[in-house]
Amino acid sequence: MSGFPRFLRLSRSASERLWRTGSAEKCVSSRFRANFLRLGLAHQNSRGGSRCYSSCKTVRIGCASGFWGDTTTSAPQLIYSGKLDFLVFDYLSEITMSLLTAARTKMPNLGYAPDFVQVALAPYIDDIHRKGIRVVSNAGGVNPLACAEAIQEVIKKAGLELKVAVVTGDDLMPVRSLLSEVKMSDGGTQPLPKTLHSMNAYLGAEPIRRCLDLGADIVVTGRCVDSAVALGPLMHTFGWKRVDYDLLAAGSLAGHLIECGAQSTGGIFTDWHQVPDWSVSTEQRSGPVFAKNPKTTSSS
Repeated sequence: MSGFPRFLRLSRSASERLWRTGSAEKCVSSRFRANFLRLGLAHQNSRGGSRCYSSCKTVRIGCASGFWGDTTTSAPQLIYSGKLDFLVFDYLSEITMSLLTAARTKMPNLGYAPDFVQVALAPYIDDIHRKGIRVVSNAGGVNPLACAEAIQEVIKKAGLELKVAVVTGDDLMPVRSLLSEVKMSDGGTQPLPKTLHSMNAYLGAEPIRRCLDLGADIVVTGRCVDSAVALGPLMHTFGWKRVDYDLLAAGSLAGHLIECGAQSTGGIFTDWHQVPDWSVSTEQRSGPVFAKNPKTTSSS
């Protein structure tokens, strides 16, 4: 870690480092892919009162990626038309983690999604900074520190001042010797394979929220729950606590929907090609509103 004196690093051991390529402290924003979420919530507590989250502020989150290899047109669509507070990306699946592990085995400085750095961020980093968009992504894969270092190089080259935070703690290989078997859903146990190359736990939204609370402009994680890239910003914006179960459930549902991007606005409709720009807007009283950018097709 000596090579990362300017990192904010959050892990299960709560170790923290600040990687500052600048001192921008203003509240910034980000977005999701072809569709985005506008969310404001008022939660009624057990005493009949309500904790206001909606009348005071509204947060706009856009998701630009639902998997590694997703369309590259989504980031600019959201950056220039989404009026976002947060731009989030989901890249990981089990097979993706395997591919990234193989890449890191060949080259120790790999193991993350390079598309995120060079295609999604680098060409638009000036506008992301200018618009005050905050970015959250699990593009770190099995090497989030290397991913953050690459992002820092992009920021430095652009001459900007942004804070990059890294969430670690999902990699279980350091404790591999303590895990000889795993419990199965049927109550039995199964020994772990002898040839085990990677083993990761799913982290949640809490460390992402913590990074944002500490002023991060860009948050990079390893393996985390897909919806956490959206739930973390919601917890940060509205001050949700770990015991606000109804709100966390609502935020998780919203996160899952927008993480799948275009699928929420017609992408899985069988005859989508017959209904250009078809979209669905879901609105609940004091709840989330789903939409997509104008002049985009349902599958973009």
